[in-house]
Amino acid sequence: MDYNNIITAKENNLAIITINRPKKLNALNNETIKELHSAFEVLDADAEVKAIIITGSGEKAFVAGADIAEFASFSVEEGTALAAKGHHTLFDFVENLKTPVIAAVNGFALGGGLELAMACHIRVASDSARMGLPEVSLGVIPGYGGTQRLPRLIGKGRAMEMIMTGGMIGTESALMWGLINHMVAQEELLPFCKKLAEKITKNSPVAIGKAIEAVNGGFKYDVDGFKTEIEAFGYCFGTEDFKEGTTAFLEKRKADFPGK
Repeated sequence: MDYNNIITAKENNLAIITINRPKKLNALNNETIKELHSAFEVLDADAEVKAIIITGSGEKAFVAGADIAEFASFSVEEGTALAAKGHHTLFDFVENLKTPVIAAVNGFALGGGLELAMACHIRVASDSARMGLPEVSLGVIPGYGGTQRLPRLIGKGRAMEMIMTGGMIGTESALMWGLINHMVAQEELLPFCKKLAEKITKNSPVAIGKAIEAVNGGFKYDVDGFKTEIEAFGYCFGTEDFKEGTTAFLEKRKADFPGK
């Protein structure tokens, strides 16, 4: 499928999405958000794709934020609708995708960019990356999940400080605080993410999808995470992946999982 703002590529069981707006530091405008939704939806439905990496073009920015020019004149109602639509179309959509998503943070991840990275299941950043939620400097707050996901990842106090100061942190602090999983050199970022994805793709895609569902369930106010886990665990027993995984273990061979 052809897109104006993103590039998609497939390598065996891995897909890579690159946000390609380098002149805008890969800022998220409405069209880009729609295209990302479409790409994730298509790749999630592709039985061959068992992991997705998302990154930004160039070395300056993963995503340097939302495209402010698009909403600078919005009313209260339009601003509310903007946030709700963003959650539904992209950020919540990515978080609940059954295919695991790795954010390869290759530079600035600010505002909506950091919120997109936080919606992904795993985050890896280059040692030169910078992260922050500067929305209060514009007279608004993070509206794509930043006030919810950041405290869950790094704790309430640190999240409050990042949000209220609007300041950026480097990769070392992000790693120490648990905002990212790994820090690597810029030239090693994609190779490292690919190796990580390869480890994931060797396992049952059905089980991974159910694990994502169960983990996410524990962070939702209206969901019993333990009940979600029990039901997901039971579901796995009726799948071809479970039959293959247990048979391979008993036969002392590597499992060959059939796919999603």
